[in-house]
Amino acid sequence: MFKKHNIALILGVYTALISTTFASEQSESKGFVEDASGTVLFRNGFIQRDKKNVAPGVDNNSWVQSTMVNLESGFTQGTIGLGVDVIGDFSFKIGDNQHSGNSMIPRKDDGSPYDQWTRGGGSIKARISNTTVRYGTQVLDLPVLASMTTRNVPEYFTGALVTSNEINNLALVAGKFTKNQLPDQIASDQNQLDRAVVWGAKYKINDQLNASYYGVDVKDKLERHYVNVNYQYALADDSTLTYDLSGYHTKFEPYTTYSATIPENEKTVNNIWALSGTYKTGPHSIMLAYQQNSGNVGYDYGQNADGGQSIYLPNSYLSDFIGNDEKSVQAQYSLNFGAFNLPALNWTTAYVYGWDINLKDSNDTAKESEFFNQLSYTVQSGFAKDLKLRVRNSIYRNDQAYADQYMPDTNEWRIFVDFPVKLF
Repeated sequence: MFKKHNIALILGVYTALISTTFASEQSESKGFVEDASGTVLFRNGFIQRDKKNVAPGVDNNSWVQSTMVNLESGFTQGTIGLGVDVIGDFSFKIGDNQHSGNSMIPRKDDGSPYDQWTRGGGSIKARISNTTVRYGTQVLDLPVLASMTTRNVPEYFTGALVTSNEINNLALVAGKFTKNQLPDQIASDQNQLDRAVVWGAKYKINDQLNASYYGVDVKDKLERHYVNVNYQYALADDSTLTYDLSGYHTKFEPYTTYSATIPENEKTVNNIWALSGTYKTGPHSIMLAYQQNSGNVGYDYGQNADGGQSIYLPNSYLSDFIGNDEKSVQAQYSLNFGAFNLPALNWTTAYVYGWDINLKDSNDTAKESEFFNQLSYTVQSGFAKDLKLRVRNSIYRNDQAYADQYMPDTNEWRIFVDFPVKLF
């Protein structure tokens, strides 16, 4: 396995040395200062989870105000361009937040929430032709190693990442990370990551068809592979029909998964795949999806330093519908109100039903369901231009036997207000 990782990293660096048939990114660099950018994002976030059929006092409520800074230099001119980036966040809780627990607020050793906290880091970068090497604190967006960005502040990884676009329509990545910090963690390596080696490729076959593959090996935790094929077909009247097929294969090291459905003393393997079809016409979008697990364990992620958002699958909302052997179907509808003179107002509603979930130490199976709604609006002009409001609600229900092993019946609200400010 380690030899395979070395090969992936060598290939990522080697692409920097091959010739290209199109203009390189580095040759178009304007300079360290000239291409620099800086933004500040002010975010107010509230998450409430009202848990049903459980003892009083177990509900989770978090309310946080955060300020996130993102400073990026350009690359120096020349054959090799150099630059630096800085990211960080400062947050404070609003209210006592004694029942927090939604990955929003870090806690002290005695279990009480912090009043305020600061995190962040920097990175250095170098670019040759169309290949960039970056080392330091990063927010990752890879299917097998994706930072959680659905809370007030993001999840951070520390390490090196090579991204290369030397070959037309082919994007390659390879990297190694040694630290992982979830949104509700203060220490930069509180998630105890030893080493995560990641590699992958995405190829644009033509204007309609894309394919990708990514892999990751998290030492003493898991090995995971991801594949995706996406095809978009143009219809009359600017309508489109999109088919998306994606799946993961995961081999867990013994006793590293957190799912309560794990059979003891057995090798833990999960296969999960999903097929979706989306029809879009004018302001309307309709998606139907089918998702299925196999193996002897559910698709566990996020707790093994493998990224709290590493689930690029359609049936993922409050629940991810990733139980052992679970099958699930989804119907989703989205509406862009711009067609009705309400620009930047969007609504999405979805219903997901899952069944045939194998339970630990039982011959019975369970089922679960979720009704999801989200409304978002972005201010178009004035002082508050680009301010974005997102309101999300999930109504989640399942069998009591699965509630005891996974999550109780829950009504969840998420309200986020984002106000981005461009510094330069």
